[in-house]
Amino acid sequence: MRTTRLSPLRPHQLKLAAVLLCALAAGDVLAQAKPAAPAAAPSTKPGSGFLPPASSNAHVIDSVYVIVNDEVITKREVDQRMAEIAQRLKAQGAQMPAEEDLRRQVVEAMITERAQLQLAKEMGVRVDDTTLDRAIGRIAENQKMTVQDMRNAMEKDGLPFSQFREQIRNEIMMQRLIEHEVDSKIQVTDAEIDTYMAAEKAAAADRVEMDISQILVRIPENASPEQIAARKARADEVARQLRTGADFAKMAATYSDSPDALKGGSVGWRDPDRLPPIFASELHKLKPGQVTPVIRTNVGFHIIKLVDQRKLAEAQKADQAVVQQTHARHILLKITPTQSEDDARKKLAEIKQKIDSKQATFEDMARQFSNDGSASKGGDLGWLYPGDAMPEFENPMNALKPGEVSDVIKTPLGLHLVQVIERKSEDVSKEKERSAARQVLTDRKRQEALEDWSRQVRDRAYVEFREDK
Repeated sequence: MRTTRLSPLRPHQLKLAAVLLCALAAGDVLAQAKPAAPAAAPSTKPGSGFLPPASSNAHVIDSVYVIVNDEVITKREVDQRMAEIAQRLKAQGAQMPAEEDLRRQVVEAMITERAQLQLAKEMGVRVDDTTLDRAIGRIAENQKMTVQDMRNAMEKDGLPFSQFREQIRNEIMMQRLIEHEVDSKIQVTDAEIDTYMAAEKAAAADRVEMDISQILVRIPENASPEQIAARKARADEVARQLRTGADFAKMAATYSDSPDALKGGSVGWRDPDRLPPIFASELHKLKPGQVTPVIRTNVGFHIIKLVDQRKLAEAQKADQAVVQQTHARHILLKITPTQSEDDARKKLAEIKQKIDSKQATFEDMARQFSNDGSASKGGDLGWLYPGDAMPEFENPMNALKPGEVSDVIKTPLGLHLVQVIERKSEDVSKEKERSAARQVLTDRKRQEALEDWSRQVRDRAYVEFREDK
């Protein structure tokens, strides 16, 4: 056995390692942004290095592959991660790197991951089971599945659900660690925002935005070659009808599997730089009114129509938004074991009668009876933008005139009386523009800071690489 110290990788190698580390978590998103290719099972021939997933019955002798501080990464762990990454890259149609290069990057990603998790534990970062269960519930909801259905699917594919839970727990720990160690230290100044906005304004003169619609013929998960061929034939037939003059919106409503099908396939205005490259490339060849050929991705077969296009400067002018703000106050009575909904309704009806008859002011009643933190301020909620309040509260509030008191309103928080104090309209486009610029600059600084921090954590770790002769 040969024992060596693993030398730190150069910055561009660290970046690629980080990409590989995120590849599995981001797989569903990445799959939609690249042309599809049939998923191929990892090779298991001698010397290939790509072992089958954990569900295989193959007998594997494990051994220590690398030591990271006081923990080990085993050869089996490395081989499993190699197989997962290789399968993901093939499914995305990406060109496979040489096995030696891929293994080096995968190992480096695992070392960095392990060192960061160790740091998180040292700093006392913990994720309780309640938080973990909520996160897994959201993942299942996004996949339009129940947690049990997701569990059954994973175990059918050979991934123990307990292992998946620990992966999610580790990801949450990493997020919290990065928020504390990286995100909390990023600052963007007003001067930086001004400089960025000036540069963007100059660059926008030549950039365009595209109004697009799409028809998607989705490929079912784990589709057979026959199913894929049938979906391709369906997409080809839609394309043929479009070429002979069929109405795109009607065809979308009839054939598209996309959520926007009933809107005639309308996706809306999009910056082509933010579309998958294969889409942008085809759209740049079109004139308004034309459609792309059938485009294959992992999701399915797409036909995209360029409805219109405009200079980005025109788009920014069109996006200037004047919104109505509402200054409101409320009285909230919560439903509790000692206060039923009927009791709360009767109490609020009495309060409203006193306010309407001028026996009491809204502010005094709020201070005396409201179960909300705003009670000390007479129920004052300040200026509310559209969307600041839940719909059950906002819609009745919007129907009130200044000075008017609502009837009893029910929301998940309890029962309310609402009074509109005043309203005003404000052009928030500049504010939105500065907020977007701040977010772009924050993201840039975050990427640089994250790479630098990851490198520091990696360099401080004791790493001993063990390789069987």
